[in-house]
Amino acid sequence: MPKITRDSLMTLEAYARARNDFRARVMAHKKTRTVPLGENVTLIFEDELTMRYQVQEMLRVEKIFEEAGIQSELEAYNPMIPDGSNWKATMMIEYPDVEERSRMLGELIGIEDRVWVRVASFAPVFAIADEDLDRSTDEKTSAVHFLRFELDGKLKQSLASGEALAAGVDHPRYRVSVDPMPAAIVAALLADLH
Repeated sequence: MPKITRDSLMTLEAYARARNDFRARVMAHKKTRTVPLGENVTLIFEDELTMRYQVQEMLRVEKIFEEAGIQSELEAYNPMIPDGSNWKATMMIEYPDVEERSRMLGELIGIEDRVWVRVASFAPVFAIADEDLDRSTDEKTSAVHFLRFELDGKLKQSLASGEALAAGVDHPRYRVSVDPMPAAIVAALLADLH
């Protein structure tokens, strides 16, 4: 999947004009890339379009128009674009009640390393989490993590031939799976592997 370049971005003015339509397009696109894992964990599988939206939004919010600032945003978000052998996802841990969220983030330390995907009867592929920086402490995990699922040729081939895809979490305080994942999500993720 191609990376986002400076030349491919809209100017702040052009983005202001296109934002509503672009945002609606991205939100519709994300529907086939979002996997709720139980009530409190969500995976959003990222791609070039979702990251382009993030970059454009950051440039807009921060009013960044200088080359160094734009390059910094590209360096932050381009690594989240899959490269054909993997899926990259943002994991969000969400508890509406503030006190419960605080307590659960303390109980879910290490959850980011226990998220998996599985193709058919193959062994689960556990996420490689937070490669840019550690988001957990000895007291709690973060509510947001960045994950990479590395898939070998056999898994890719099996998925392309129509085998089922599942995802889940195997943490002592949070166990859940989605098996099989919806066909629309599998199709979107399969496209990321080409």
